[in-house]
Amino acid sequence: MHNSFASEIRGSARRGPPARRAVALAAALALTGPASLQALAQANAASSPASASPASTLDPVVISAGRSRQSSFDAPASISAVTRDTIEAGGLQVNLSEVLNRVPGIAVLNRQNYAQDLQLSIRGFGSRSTFGIRGVRLLVDGIPASMPDGQGQASNVALSSTGRIEVLRGPLAQLYGNAAGGVVQVFTDMTGGIEGEGSALTAVVGGGRFGQVKTGLRLNRVGPSDALVLDLADFRTDGYRPHSSAERQQINARWQGDFATGTRVGVTFNNLDQPDSKDPLGLTRAQFNANPAQTVPLALQQDASKSVEQQQAGVTLEQALGVDTTLQARLYGGTRKLDNKLSIPPAAQAAATSAGGIVAFDRRYSGFGLQVNHRIPLSADQSARLVAGIETDRLVEDRQGYLNTNGVRGALKRDELNTVRNQDVFLQGSVDLSGTLALTAGLRSSQVRFTSQDRFIAPGNPDDSGSVDFSATNPVLGLSWRVLPSVNLYANLGRGFETPTFTELAYRPGATGLNFGLDASRSRHAEVGAKVKLADWLRGDLALFDIRTQDEIVVDTNTGGRSTFKNAGRTQRQGVEIAASARLPAGLQASVAATVMTARFADSFVSGSGTGAQPVADGARLPGTPEKYGFAELAWKPASAWGGLTLAAEVVATGGILVNDVNTDAAPSWVVLNLRAGLEQRWGSWRFAQGLRLDNATDRRYAGSVIVNDANQRFFEPALPRNASVLVTARYAWR
Repeated sequence: MHNSFASEIRGSARRGPPARRAVALAAALALTGPASLQALAQANAASSPASASPASTLDPVVISAGRSRQSSFDAPASISAVTRDTIEAGGLQVNLSEVLNRVPGIAVLNRQNYAQDLQLSIRGFGSRSTFGIRGVRLLVDGIPASMPDGQGQASNVALSSTGRIEVLRGPLAQLYGNAAGGVVQVFTDMTGGIEGEGSALTAVVGGGRFGQVKTGLRLNRVGPSDALVLDLADFRTDGYRPHSSAERQQINARWQGDFATGTRVGVTFNNLDQPDSKDPLGLTRAQFNANPAQTVPLALQQDASKSVEQQQAGVTLEQALGVDTTLQARLYGGTRKLDNKLSIPPAAQAAATSAGGIVAFDRRYSGFGLQVNHRIPLSADQSARLVAGIETDRLVEDRQGYLNTNGVRGALKRDELNTVRNQDVFLQGSVDLSGTLALTAGLRSSQVRFTSQDRFIAPGNPDDSGSVDFSATNPVLGLSWRVLPSVNLYANLGRGFETPTFTELAYRPGATGLNFGLDASRSRHAEVGAKVKLADWLRGDLALFDIRTQDEIVVDTNTGGRSTFKNAGRTQRQGVEIAASARLPAGLQASVAATVMTARFADSFVSGSGTGAQPVADGARLPGTPEKYGFAELAWKPASAWGGLTLAAEVVATGGILVNDVNTDAAPSWVVLNLRAGLEQRWGSWRFAQGLRLDNATDRRYAGSVIVNDANQRFFEPALPRNASVLVTARYAWR
């Protein structure tokens, strides 16, 4: 019966929807048993290239899945890591979209609008974002870059000094708390390529079309027991469209020291200064088809734009309390100031209930976290691992709204003091049931409280002070099976929740004050996956997921740069993620990543308000969520005698993206070809590198992202046409 059932499943793998076929294929592999997998591994090992690179190049160390160091292959979850080599090859090292498009399960859509940031989503979480990052937890060197309400910013990630980026998907991500549809962790490169002890000074200069200029200076110092990095970066662009210029200055500094007492201390400081980023707004279908390089006149009239200043400092501590016990702690704080001119026409700001057309706020935030890792030996090859911790974070926002008359700040229209605080407790553990079977379980209890003190009370604009509390206790359970040293299977179940952010609470249609009627969404996650290393030169990953959400938070209205949100009942996401990488003969390296999913509303509801309200049937697709996206790369790096030459071709593809809940229009699917070449020279203590990229080599016209449910139907945000860029690096190292 076992063999018959496996045969039936293998038959199902050849028919049905993509997600079902992939699930059936994974089940067939598991039911077929170790014998056939062993034969497949042996066959591939016999044909592996003699010059295969070490396995470590395909199996980086990660920490996100189990909150402790382990190889990505051993981690019982869907997790990927992008390393420094990939970051350096990605381009000018400005946006996460340069490097994360090769990770399955994550979509990073570049709006080409630095006033709005990237649109980053993991398995569909975060795709509703109209500003910043939602639904995904972002951490930099162990310090949260996501606030207690779940909103984060990617603009303070300094790619020029980033050493590794980890992306965790699936149920285990829920153990990171509120809005953890996925987790992105960024780690600073502490060595800068220094072997042993020494110092290095690296200068970079680069540029591309549309006035893009990137300059930077980085100092690395590695001592006998500590390391220091100081990174200064400046980026400027005139923008592809009129009124889309931007500039950004970043400082990323980190010191890390190890002491004989078993103590590791890290001190981090980040500074972001983005003084004036213009917002060209989206385009209607007719405008986009006629000329994607144009800008809406209202953006010029109202000077739609944003300026941001952010400073953040943090301390991390890791203390060995014994051979099997480690204490970790973090303490951080920061400020963020924003001035945002919206494109709302002056006449629409006159009502007593209007909050004006300029948003200004000053945020102060801080947090503390403590966790203990403990290992319990059970036998020679079995152990139990426990992680327990507490986290508390606080954000205070002093927010004002002003009239915007042709870009000039006018009378005060809003004044309030907002506070959000979370208090979380979590426990995560895993135990080896045998030498090949391990069980993982976890629980996180979260409490989030929002409070608003209204300080602008006028006729027609009453006191809107108030508060709202959200809480959840979310469990996670998983099982992993090391079928062979080269084959790892896993399955996870978990529950998560996502509160609205302050930006999503900020407005409600036709009324003043925060939208305290907006509820948190709650989700159930299921995942099965397989990881295979058929030889030291080949690695493959497969994951299948099913996510069901109650009270999904969606865009209700979107006009003039101001959005309101509502709960839309149930949604369902199902999909498959595939990734593979291989070191091939003759200096070739290939990698592919693909995601196919369905993301649907499971309940009917009414989208929009007032005369613009429209019914949405169950089964409609979630807007802003590409259901298909993929990446493929073939790189060639010949023998060193060629002077470090590297040539590569990349193909990036994204399926159509619906623009509204009623699914009346969509940004068409697109496939883009990118080409790159690199050279490297070494003379004594000097290292020089030159990188040339040609993105969108075929000059494809397409919309890089969309603005969901825009009331003026300006849904489409054009991507860049053919774009050449070059980055030159000079590095001097000394002892």
